[in-house]
Amino acid sequence: MTSIPELVWPVLAYLVGSISCAILVSKLLGLPDPRTSGSGNPGATNVLRAGGKLAAALTLIGDIAKGLVPVLLAIHAELSTPILALVAIGAFSGHLYPLFFGFKGGKGVATAIGVFAGLAWQLVAIFAVVWLTVAAISRYSSLASMIATGICGIASFVIFNQESELQLIGAVFWIVAFTFQRHRENLERLKAGKETKIGEKTSG
Repeated sequence: MTSIPELVWPVLAYLVGSISCAILVSKLLGLPDPRTSGSGNPGATNVLRAGGKLAAALTLIGDIAKGLVPVLLAIHAELSTPILALVAIGAFSGHLYPLFFGFKGGKGVATAIGVFAGLAWQLVAIFAVVWLTVAAISRYSSLASMIATGICGIASFVIFNQESELQLIGAVFWIVAFTFQRHRENLERLKAGKETKIGEKTSG
């Protein structure tokens, strides 16, 4: 058990989520600020365009870790299910609205993967299969991310106990809702046929 009060854990998770790996990696490697270059999104995909595979990989690993580690630590500390759900929400929300970077963060897909991995390995397996399938067919990363996350929301009803783990289902749906909200511009570009496909350079 932990000596840290349970209600402090979601706050700590949010602070961890607020660490922008894209910005830190870009500064470390002398790359352009991802908020002012390319698509303007501080995430691994935009870092890939400016800095290549190594920079993108470091960003991706960092973003996944800041979702995974808080959840795993919360589970290890044997926190109650409601607090665990708030830790998951906190870590994810920190990426979207980072305290340290003016509350302007990324779209949260990598951090969501980390949270899913901590809560249930089945969620990650489902996400990976759906994302790869949709991406291979459509060549749209954004579309693949939205569909994969949405399917994980549906799957959470089967993976988690609907009585004792209802809060975890709620946390997954929080992630689903905000993933779609953060991809609203991508949705508009998809409708207009202007969304950038995987492998193409952004026009931004």
